[in-house]
Amino acid sequence: MRFVDDFRDRELSLALVDRIRPAAQRIAAERGLERVAVMEVCGGHTHTLFRFGIHQALRDVIEFVHGPGCPVCVLPRDVIAQCVSWAQREDMIVATFGDAIRVPGHGLTLQQARAAGANVQVVYSPLEALETARENPDKNVVFLALGFDTTMPSTALTLLTAKEQGVTNFSLYAVHIGIIPTLQAVLAEGAQYLQGLIGPGHVSMVIGSQPYEFVARDYGLPFVISGFEPLDLLQSLNMILAQLERGEAKVENQYARTVTSSGNAAALAAINRVFRPEPRSFWQGLGGQTDIGYVLSDEFAEHDAEKRFGIDIATDPLSVAEQPPECDQVIMGRLSPPDCPHFNKGCTQDHPLGALMVSNEGACAAWYHAGAMATT
Repeated sequence: MRFVDDFRDRELSLALVDRIRPAAQRIAAERGLERVAVMEVCGGHTHTLFRFGIHQALRDVIEFVHGPGCPVCVLPRDVIAQCVSWAQREDMIVATFGDAIRVPGHGLTLQQARAAGANVQVVYSPLEALETARENPDKNVVFLALGFDTTMPSTALTLLTAKEQGVTNFSLYAVHIGIIPTLQAVLAEGAQYLQGLIGPGHVSMVIGSQPYEFVARDYGLPFVISGFEPLDLLQSLNMILAQLERGEAKVENQYARTVTSSGNAAALAAINRVFRPEPRSFWQGLGGQTDIGYVLSDEFAEHDAEKRFGIDIATDPLSVAEQPPECDQVIMGRLSPPDCPHFNKGCTQDHPLGALMVSNEGACAAWYHAGAMATT
């Protein structure tokens, strides 16, 4: 715990706040801005900003723009509806992470389907789903594999294990999403509203810092990969502001104790063997961007749930209308959660209208838990 405590030192944090505030004021004045707009890409960073009071301490000089770093929040509703359909079959079990079971589909959530008797299992890892398949040889177990590049290695290694051990009743419904094309989609829509970005830590452990170079090159924005403790985020903010004052735009790695330039070679090799990029239409808030999603490579067709069991829920481009249009604006960083007319009114943790209020990494859930409804 001592190592973690070092990154939560109160005096050092206050000293950084005192350094950040005048720098942000100078930059805002020079550029004719009310505040310096910085997007934190990762939902984990959003929660740290609220949990440790950073958002509240700096909100008058820094506009924290919540980015798309919540894979559950962009999950197409067709995916949930398809999983409900499979889980209602006697011979199938659908396993996935806890966040996903409360995401609205076209009708029932997976949680509601389970309460009605469907075979839905919450797991903490894909290996747990594989063990379920071993324990239930008479049923087909489908793991709803979701998440950014962070979770793809564990999914890939689990599938390689299933193939090696001949667990033929284990399949994946792969709806992983890449952080780089996701960022490209967001910046293509709204880079002009930002002055810098705080890059995700966990994803970057896998892919490294190099893939983000396009942010500085193509959009002229500082990009600093950050750890998750208060001092990490404050130092990252300070690094962004220092770049802005110097008139620079480059990728920097504050999280160097964990993240390298080239990433994790073994993890990337597993990803590249098991998955291939393929457009997935109708991501919530992102549209059908090229190569934004991944499917299983042909080598693993016998474990591909889409190919084995078929898709009986038709893809509907109008399905995104089932959640309020404000959800898309929040995902793209164009609307702050408390500015949504549904926030803490028709949309609450008990009755979420969209996944942003469901997921632990959702921006709306972060605002809701922080009790910061009245201010931006």
